[in-house]
Amino acid sequence: MDDPIDILLAELTSTTGLPWPIVLLRLAGALVAAGIIGFERELDNRPAGLRTHMLTGLAACVYCIVMLALLDQAADKGDHIRTDPIRVVEAVTQGVAFLAAGLIVFTRGEIRGLTTGAGMWLAAAIGLACGLGLWVLAGVTTFMALIVIRVLKIGERRMLHPGKDDGPAP
Repeated sequence: MDDPIDILLAELTSTTGLPWPIVLLRLAGALVAAGIIGFERELDNRPAGLRTHMLTGLAACVYCIVMLALLDQAADKGDHIRTDPIRVVEAVTQGVAFLAAGLIVFTRGEIRGLTTGAGMWLAAAIGLACGLGLWVLAGVTTFMALIVIRVLKIGERRMLHPGKDDGPAP
């Protein structure tokens, strides 16, 4: 019979199928990329800012890494275990959509929070991309998000409200 200490050590040092430096890099990448979007939201004093976006991207990345570990374990078990990796993507999408929907508020004839909700949804997608090691996709998406959120906003203000200051909205 195996020694309980050996079993415990094996459990605590088990891998995801990926080397730990890669796992840590993917987690850090999700934090940074989602954090960039969250920082922009923070600059505009939005309810979901830096920490919320970072946690959303990190969570999506963890789910993705767990999915990869499950696929790796299923491959070791043979054909009698079936896995469907797309379910993890669906679960992340639904969970984050629920959170993002809670940010959208309709008051006094105005809808607020749509961009922040969309940013959280995008942070989750970037987290998934980082979790899968799709670095170019994550980087390009983060860059494009900043263009949409920040640069287009400045252009909108200049076109729709000429002469007004280009700073954050009140």
